[in-house]
Amino acid sequence: MLCLMRSGGKKKHRAGPGRKNSGIKTEALVPAGEVISRAWELAEPLCAAEALDLIHIEYLREQAGWVLRVYIEKPGGVTINDCTAVSRQLGDLLDIKFDSKIAYILEVSSPGPKRPVSRLSDFEKLKGETARIRTGCAICGRKNFTGELMGTLDDMVLLRLDCETIFIPHREISKARLVNKYGDDKC
Repeated sequence: MLCLMRSGGKKKHRAGPGRKNSGIKTEALVPAGEVISRAWELAEPLCAAEALDLIHIEYLREQAGWVLRVYIEKPGGVTINDCTAVSRQLGDLLDIKFDSKIAYILEVSSPGPKRPVSRLSDFEKLKGETARIRTGCAICGRKNFTGELMGTLDDMVLLRLDCETIFIPHREISKARLVNKYGDDKC
């Protein structure tokens, strides 16, 4: 997996004498869904112009701060030059279009073996792959599922578990990733 990082948005300030925290907000000033939506509007045409597919965008609080992670791919694989081009151009667009309340560290990356799956069309395209899916509400008494993607039907994702196929409403999926077929070895 290739990855390129760039800081942007609101500056981080260190705590002065006698202060208990670093002054960095631990909650997003703008809802994550809105940040992702606005970033997607900027990134999608940029990726199309670079002959890349925009796979997924996430905006998460991590130890280093708020990370805006953009996943891209293309047939034959993503190169570091692809990540660099998108990072530079998208970073400039975000600096202009985002207001100063949105703090972020931009990461542009290939999806890697644990590829995130978010669009309904991706669930269809990745039919036959094994995925881990987390839902916002319980389905059949549980929220976490691992099984073979069987495609889609209307707005439902079909997932084959050991001995049954379940239908998961796409809108209820909070997180989905492919399972690394080569194991979870971090080396």
